[in-house]
Amino acid sequence: MLLPRCHRIKQPASRSLFQSRPAGRLFIFMKRIGLTGGIGCGKSTLVDYLIGQGMCVVDTDQLAREALSPGQPAYDTVMESLKGACRLEDGTLDRSALGHLVFNDDKKRRWLEGLLHPVIRQAWESRLHTWDREGCPMAVVVIPLLFETQAQDLFDHVICMACSEKEQLHRLLQRGWSQEHIQQRLKAQWSLKEKMDASDGVIWAEGPLSSTFQQWDQIYHRIVSP
Repeated sequence: MLLPRCHRIKQPASRSLFQSRPAGRLFIFMKRIGLTGGIGCGKSTLVDYLIGQGMCVVDTDQLAREALSPGQPAYDTVMESLKGACRLEDGTLDRSALGHLVFNDDKKRRWLEGLLHPVIRQAWESRLHTWDREGCPMAVVVIPLLFETQAQDLFDHVICMACSEKEQLHRLLQRGWSQEHIQQRLKAQWSLKEKMDASDGVIWAEGPLSSTFQQWDQIYHRIVSP
């Protein structure tokens, strides 16, 4: 069983907190937070909380859905490659069927990741630049495969959502996933322990939601008031 780690926040990357905008006025440099974690570890729940707090948040899972919507280049490429195998009657992509297909075939999974990851990164980086220009003090980017895509150096801090293996399995089974599919999904990414060890802070998302939110609040205040 994985054990919760004490919050550990590294110092931000070595750069000034103040920089000049094109207009010439000074502003506090927007802090960029990468939020990652295992499947079923509560990332979506925390995102809803952060949005409710008025924070600037972008979820790369949502960006992936947008990239694979009809009319987008990635959608056309996938449909052409798979010969419409994952196409629903209304023309949209059957994400469940696509997931089972690529997680049963490492070659197809790597191909899909190679297609989507650059598009998704460009989208969230563009969102961050916009928020930065607008004066947003902090932005959170949710990236399940943050370390796997080597995006950690693009953030001031990386926070990992985690829970016990038993709880994670329970949550994924509740989604209707089979044991085999769960293992395929877990095998395709870093283990929870690896993600926790590589992160600057860990939120142990097991127990009441109030505990999860309280842990975020503590980390947030340590980031904004180092």
